[in-house]
Amino acid sequence: MSRLRTLSAVALSGLAWGVVGCHKQSRQVYAPPPPSLTPAERPPVTRTPPKSTTADVPAARPPEMKGRPDEVEVGLASWYGPPYHNRKGADGTVYDQNAMTAAHKTLPMGSMVRVTNLSNDQSVVVRITDRGPFVGGRIIDLSLAAAKAAGVYQAGVAKVRVEAYVPALRPGADPGGRWCVQIGAFLTADDAVSLKNDLLRRYTTAKVIEFSGPTGFWVRINPKFPDKGTADKIAAGIHVPDAEPYLIRTD
Repeated sequence: MSRLRTLSAVALSGLAWGVVGCHKQSRQVYAPPPPSLTPAERPPVTRTPPKSTTADVPAARPPEMKGRPDEVEVGLASWYGPPYHNRKGADGTVYDQNAMTAAHKTLPMGSMVRVTNLSNDQSVVVRITDRGPFVGGRIIDLSLAAAKAAGVYQAGVAKVRVEAYVPALRPGADPGGRWCVQIGAFLTADDAVSLKNDLLRRYTTAKVIEFSGPTGFWVRINPKFPDKGTADKIAAGIHVPDAEPYLIRTD
């Protein structure tokens, strides 16, 4: 992918907590592509190496999850493996592409989720351990193993139904959750730093950071008051061409 060098307009509207004015600058950003359909993968640990191909292995029946789910949504699922394999996930654990886990932007960490592929009715139950996907139109990123079990691996992207069972709150936890806004991914650190500096001038009560990831460089705004309403107002006031601001739950 050719490297984009110019910066595009960033206009931030005044918010209820005292941010006013607008600023223009140019930048272009990198939108992570869908996962490769032929990544190198670690073979599963078994007592006897399987003789059949992965496509021949039937999907395991998901465990029963009783009661009505706390949240239900329908949208596109993708999957992720390398280069995220063996990296630390958002919940602090090391991501294992062969475990039954998934990434979601807003569900609380530890949520148990039944994901049903609507094209073949195959289901898989996963635990939310990471944040993502950060590609427009997608609602969940399955681990490589979960994608195979749900029949998403070969297609790369599939329409699914997500039924989430949210864990009980920890003592003292905010029932509304803690939220931030994330923007990216930028091809270069300079682009991310430029946006961060612009945001710091406007969001004086927020903590603005830039950080690198496998897909590029990201900018994140952590509001002084990390409720969802404040994060919504921030996201609505940020306009970067080809870079949609995402609300991320941090707890």
